[in-house]
Amino acid sequence: MIIDVDPSGAVPVYEQVRTQLAEMIVTGALPQGFRLPTIRQLAADLALAPGTIARVYRELEAEGLVVSRVRHGTVVAAVPERHLSDPTTAVAAAARTYAGASRRLNLSLDDAVAALREQWAQLSG
Repeated sequence: MIIDVDPSGAVPVYEQVRTQLAEMIVTGALPQGFRLPTIRQLAADLALAPGTIARVYRELEAEGLVVSRVRHGTVVAAVPERHLSDPTTAVAAAARTYAGASRRLNLSLDDAVAALREQWAQLSG
């Protein structure tokens, strides 16, 4: 699970984290039942305050994307139907996730597109 945070960006960091996690859940990159890191662990990994991550988890739970239980942690829930009804939105979320990962790996746009084309060809048979 790779989350990229830009503290100097125009979007608040909690929203950056929430959006990325939501995209990973809706696109299936984080499957149902996947256990998210503890609030303290994710906060430490991202160098953020635990309260920021707690807010992210609360908002994801309010959206029905995760379930939090005391002593059992936070796990990915079944994606609500409203998130699956628009394939264009789901593909856009997957594309954002892929683009972000490609940029973090310092791939050029041409290399990222070539990798996508290769995977597409393999899936097509």
